[in-house]
Amino acid sequence: MNWRAVCFAALFLASGTASASDCVVLLHGLARTAMSMNPMQRALAEEGFETVNIDYPSRDYSVEELADIAIPKGVDACRAVDGVERIHFVTHSLGGILLRQYLSEAEIAGLGRVVMLGPPNQGSAAVDELRDWPGFDWLNGPAGLQLGKGEESVPLRLGAATFELGVIAGNRSIDPITSAVLENPDDGRVSVADTKLAGMTDFVEVAHSHAFMMRMREPIRLTIHFLRNGTFSE
Repeated sequence: MNWRAVCFAALFLASGTASASDCVVLLHGLARTAMSMNPMQRALAEEGFETVNIDYPSRDYSVEELADIAIPKGVDACRAVDGVERIHFVTHSLGGILLRQYLSEAEIAGLGRVVMLGPPNQGSAAVDELRDWPGFDWLNGPAGLQLGKGEESVPLRLGAATFELGVIAGNRSIDPITSAVLENPDDGRVSVADTKLAGMTDFVEVAHSHAFMMRMREPIRLTIHFLRNGTFSE
């Protein structure tokens, strides 16, 4: 018997690393790029996950159009990896709404677990209050105008989660202007209460702002734990 191989296999199984059959699609938020998800991608790769970090033109199209661009791109990239059986998603802000929009009209075979960081699942009051400010539509594009709580709200017309979903909400803000129109606590873009979604599996708050939570150590640790275990709890 090759005891060296046996010992190696035992150490591998005990390490808690992800199976090679797991691929994670990362989706950035509004007015950001895939670079904003690079620290998360590196951490997931170090834990053994195959990763696909999707860039999409978040300021150029509606939520519906962006969902049809970004989600199939990520799914196809994961399926191109040999041996992938489950496809997980880690999203920031708008990215989570794109996934909800896509799943409202289609299925993803082999869909695994989903972690949403700072998602405006109930819309953001900041959009309704600030949408008429000069430059708001230019900065945020068509999709940004759909993330409020009014008649145009996409998040509010989408249903409950029907998949394993962990939501991470930030409760610190670096933007006093938007925080002034949000229910406290908030992350500077969305209130903690408005990140929640019926049917979610687990929920946790972190002491970080909307803009940077996906790059921070604790949210990254929590994300990995949920993808492995289906819970944020130890």
